[in-house]
Amino acid sequence: MKSKVYFSKNITPEKVVELFELVGKKLEGNVAVKVHSGEEGNQNFLRPDFWKPVIEKVGGTVAECNTAYEGARNTTEKHIELMKKHGWSDSFNVDIMDSEGPDLELSIPNGLRIKKNFVGKNLSKYDSMLVLAHFKGHPMGGFGGSLKQLSIGVASSYGKTYIHGAGDTNVFFDAEQNAFIESMADAASSVVEYFKGNVVYINVMKNMSVDCDCCAIAEDPCMQDIGILASSDPIAIDQACIDLVYSSDDPGRDHLIERIESRNGIHILEAAETLGFGSRSYELIKTD
Repeated sequence: MKSKVYFSKNITPEKVVELFELVGKKLEGNVAVKVHSGEEGNQNFLRPDFWKPVIEKVGGTVAECNTAYEGARNTTEKHIELMKKHGWSDSFNVDIMDSEGPDLELSIPNGLRIKKNFVGKNLSKYDSMLVLAHFKGHPMGGFGGSLKQLSIGVASSYGKTYIHGAGDTNVFFDAEQNAFIESMADAASSVVEYFKGNVVYINVMKNMSVDCDCCAIAEDPCMQDIGILASSDPIAIDQACIDLVYSSDDPGRDHLIERIESRNGIHILEAAETLGFGSRSYELIKTD
């Protein structure tokens, strides 16, 4: 049976809420809302005001983790200040989930590359998760969407290093590319398993640069905005975004596709489907 992915070309905060409701999954208990806080200097990340209605809808806590590289988010103190500067703390309760150790270790017995994932220990406070992803390119992964948010996004600072090194923290950014990609898929699977599927995913295809929101100096968007997607399947929603990029007649698509293909970014979809926590087969349900 194909996974349902809801789609709208209308990119507004209200439409985000509408698509979330169409998914039809009630997020119970204490809800973590995984966002990307945006690196200092980045011009493309989606601001708190855009996400505010859906975060209020679920009554969630904005959840983030520290980075593993130099910047404005690699320590809890700096990250908290950036969350204030970017306006997240003005409207929401904010939780830097790896602000204090030790990390929470998630087992991945069937992992393709790694058998454990290290996440912020505060993940244990939550019963369900809303993943808010800004779909765009990525310097290392090729593209970033829901699967990246689940993996690198939820990983602690140490966990990010562990994933990047495919289990070897000594190599960090120098691991073989497919090993890194498959480690991301492994890590994503562990978070899905942790929440027993009590997760909803929203991808917004806006401000689509070849670079991630983690880049302080990022290229400007290379193609026109496409829309909003929502699903309960993280693989299906990312696959749908990829298909919308490839089917676009926007002249800027080739630049984004080059970034995706040069990093073998599609492989995360293949690896994730192999792990069995979602499907690349989907039904795109248009709401406009």
